[in-house]
Amino acid sequence: MNYKTKLKIGEFSKFMQVTVKTLRHYEQKGLLAPDEVDEWTSYRYYSIEQMQKLQAIRDLQRLGFSLDEIKELYEDGSHTPSIGQLDEKIKETEKQLKLLITRRDLLLDWSNSRKQIDTMKKISIQSLPEIIVASHREVIPNYAALSALCCEIIGPEMQRLGCKCPPPGYSFTIEHNMEHTPTNIDIEYCEQVEEMGTNSKIIQFKRMPAVPKALCVKHVGPYERFGDSFTEAFRCIGKQGYKVVGQHRLCYIDGPWNQEDPEKWLSVIQIPIE
Repeated sequence: MNYKTKLKIGEFSKFMQVTVKTLRHYEQKGLLAPDEVDEWTSYRYYSIEQMQKLQAIRDLQRLGFSLDEIKELYEDGSHTPSIGQLDEKIKETEKQLKLLITRRDLLLDWSNSRKQIDTMKKISIQSLPEIIVASHREVIPNYAALSALCCEIIGPEMQRLGCKCPPPGYSFTIEHNMEHTPTNIDIEYCEQVEEMGTNSKIIQFKRMPAVPKALCVKHVGPYERFGDSFTEAFRCIGKQGYKVVGQHRLCYIDGPWNQEDPEKWLSVIQIPIE
């Protein structure tokens, strides 16, 4: 019998990078109600299938569709705008001031990005061995601050401590917030090293236990689209009857430190399962 994954509202928020406040607002608008509400605890639970709907709602919002317009799309059964509706939004955007040019570009690029999304990701099941890592945990103001933190603070301190990293190199982050938040992010950066070192105020050394089985999703593109890859990952988890058994890792292979084009950034999401 397949295990049906149910996510508490905080977990759903974290995976989809949407605040709990936003999820409650969608519920009040009649757009996305919890799949289940426990009658005793009032805990709200969301299903894997709702990840896709939430991602569709967020995509439509980025393109300038209001929540009322999105609600109408779902009420009439279309779920996605017609070509005519997309063209109308493009015309409206082109009439706006320079601050709205980004929205126009998103509308023009949307069709191609949706067609390419399946080819940009590959899913595999892997085992993750026990490793020693140099770790740094800090609350950062936003995701953009992570690159500077690694290059200006963590990297120089690891070099000062004489850390040796086995090739080809393995680094990842673990988020400790209970829900998604775009600011004040409690994040832990880990980088594999060859041996335990002496802890400093910036770097702590520890052993990461082996993960017998992890669902790994290759993500190509900007970090703002992680929600797409998490949706794909949990679709596979639900289809195969897997169960999530630990914190996920975000492994960064190629990013803003050496690649200017966000569309070419390469990351891997690693989710422990059984």
